[in-house]
Amino acid sequence: MARFQSLRVKADWAVLLIVAHFTYLLVGAAIFQILEREAESNNRNHFQVEKLNFLSNYTCLDRQALEKFVQVILDAWEKGVNPSGNSTNPSNWDFSSSFFFAGTVVTTIGYGNLSPSTVSGQVFCVFYALCGIPLNLVFLKQLGKCLTIHLGRLERGMFSVVPHKKMVEAVAVGLFFITGSLVFLVIPPLLFSYVEGWTFGEGFYFSFITLSTIGFGDYVVGTDPGKEYISLYRSLAGIWIIFALAWLALVLNMGARIMELVIGLTHPGFKKQEEEQEEEEVSTSKLEDVSKT
Repeated sequence: MARFQSLRVKADWAVLLIVAHFTYLLVGAAIFQILEREAESNNRNHFQVEKLNFLSNYTCLDRQALEKFVQVILDAWEKGVNPSGNSTNPSNWDFSSSFFFAGTVVTTIGYGNLSPSTVSGQVFCVFYALCGIPLNLVFLKQLGKCLTIHLGRLERGMFSVVPHKKMVEAVAVGLFFITGSLVFLVIPPLLFSYVEGWTFGEGFYFSFITLSTIGFGDYVVGTDPGKEYISLYRSLAGIWIIFALAWLALVLNMGARIMELVIGLTHPGFKKQEEEQEEEEVSTSKLEDVSKT
């Protein structure tokens, strides 16, 4: 009977997660459509008007020739060549930019504004990602452990001042979150905004989209042909991504624990089922140890 109840709780929880997940996706799709569809239509109409104006000003061109030239521009953009400026534009494959690209591969960000165009580069990218993504996950896990150790030291140092454990944990987590936010989500956008000429909102948007590994590619550092960047600019941005990802992973992990705690308080059956599962795993482990001896 207890096992039947446990299976029922698991099924109810799975159904709840499925419904919540797809409801979240449907709501997001509806809101994005409302916010962006009209702007897309306006931009498309504006582009068509500009093409007509261009043809009327340059009568030596016909629509077919213009469409062909537009396709050349699109092909160049897809291959990572910025069509604005001239041939003196900075290379996308100097060492600093290549280092930044390698970081976007192993972190699975993949902005989409740059990719290998040669067959050998594409083949190498596949095998590089196959080995690099697991290596990056292990590295981030170890880096997360180091941050957790420092968080624990902060908590132990505060115990001597505040004897209440729960209060100390809350304050330590708060300090960890605030400090990390300043270092990884406030100061970098300010720097990016200054260097790239973005607003702070655009810099923050780029930072969050990058660290969440969404990587749309609409904003990427070090790609403006009209600016002169220091040689290590994109490499430093790549290093920022690695350390910020480890911090954000810990923050998201804390958020998941808080959600589980809230669910456990609001759904006692789920909490009880988790405890029973843990007891079952402990019992199984003990039986295995006894059988080995």
